[in-house]
Amino acid sequence: MTTAAVPHPYRITPLRVLHSEWHKLRTVRSSWITLGPAVVLVLGVGIAMGATYSSGGGDSDVDTVVLVLYGSLLASLCTVVLGILVTAGEYSTGLIRASLTAVPRRLPVLWAKAAVFSATVFTVMFATGLLTFTAAQFFLHDTDQAASLTDPGVLRAVAGNAAGVTLLGLIALGLGALLRSVPGAIGAFVGGVMILPEVITMLPYDVVETAVRYFPTQAAGVLGSATPLPHAAAPGPALLALLLWASATLVAAAVLLRRRDA
Repeated sequence: MTTAAVPHPYRITPLRVLHSEWHKLRTVRSSWITLGPAVVLVLGVGIAMGATYSSGGGDSDVDTVVLVLYGSLLASLCTVVLGILVTAGEYSTGLIRASLTAVPRRLPVLWAKAAVFSATVFTVMFATGLLTFTAAQFFLHDTDQAASLTDPGVLRAVAGNAAGVTLLGLIALGLGALLRSVPGAIGAFVGGVMILPEVITMLPYDVVETAVRYFPTQAAGVLGSATPLPHAAAPGPALLALLLWASATLVAAAVLLRRRDA
């Protein structure tokens, strides 16, 4: 007489790894310390822009979504720090040893961190963008910056803004996994992602100017505009470039995660 095998109650599955990373993200105080200010910055700056705007001023030629969501530039710094803390933060506390012991294959931990981070940040920033745009338009409805979410390109730009902020944070998450140091990853992001493109643009070559359009911060800026920006990449190629930057960083982190000790 044979007995059917009983599934082990603690078997590791992708869903359980995702649930574990979601539990860590929502229960760690640093998540709210970084995401909270990001929401406040976008909403506060957007309402301030709307409340102080007057038609015919110096900002009349600025894209409406860019004007209203200008606080996203500052908010992205918060999500970048969060992305670094999600990976490098575990190395600084030693929690990564427990995570990798529980999941010996290692890579599911990295993919779960990236998935949970991306879903959380995009959802929060998209909702914040919608709320900010609506609140700002309460002040802008009778100006030359009046717009609606149903206008061509507006909803796409709000979603694109959230995607840009999310992918920049995902690049930071990959850097945190690569360098295993919070200060080191922050320095690498500031120097390599934010400062390096500005330095490269000083070179007097057309090919350099074209290439810089597809660097992370420049590509992210394009996604948040409802109208085409001069001397910038189109939204489609810009999104693809950001996805490739994020993917390359995560793949490099995955390779080293398999080869190095915890």
